[in-house]
Amino acid sequence: MSDTEQPKPTLDPMSARPLYVQLADVIAGKIASGELAPDRPIPSENHLADEYGVARLTARRAAQELRERGLIVTVRGKGSFVLATPPSSSPGESEPKA
Repeated sequence: MSDTEQPKPTLDPMSARPLYVQLADVIAGKIASGELAPDRPIPSENHLADEYGVARLTARRAAQELRERGLIVTVRGKGSFVLATPPSSSPGESEPKA
C-alpha cells in the first residue's frame, strides 16, 4: 500500500438510500475522477461484493444502475466497461433557441 492510496469509502447500511445506489455512486465517483478509465473494465460483481462487504446481488444491481445512468456497458462473457464518453447534454441543448 502506498501513502497516496485513498481510503475505501464505506457504505452505510442504516441509510435511507439503498446500498446498491450508494455503491453505484462510489463507482461513478471513481469514473468521474479517472480512477476507472474509459474503455477499461470495472471490477467484477464478485470483487465489488467482497471489497464492499455486500451481497453479489447488490453489486449486480449497482452495475444495472450504472448502465441506466449511461456510465458503463456490459458485454456478455467479457464484463462491464466504462463508456468512453459519459452522457451529457447534446451541444445544441445548452444553447437557447431563438
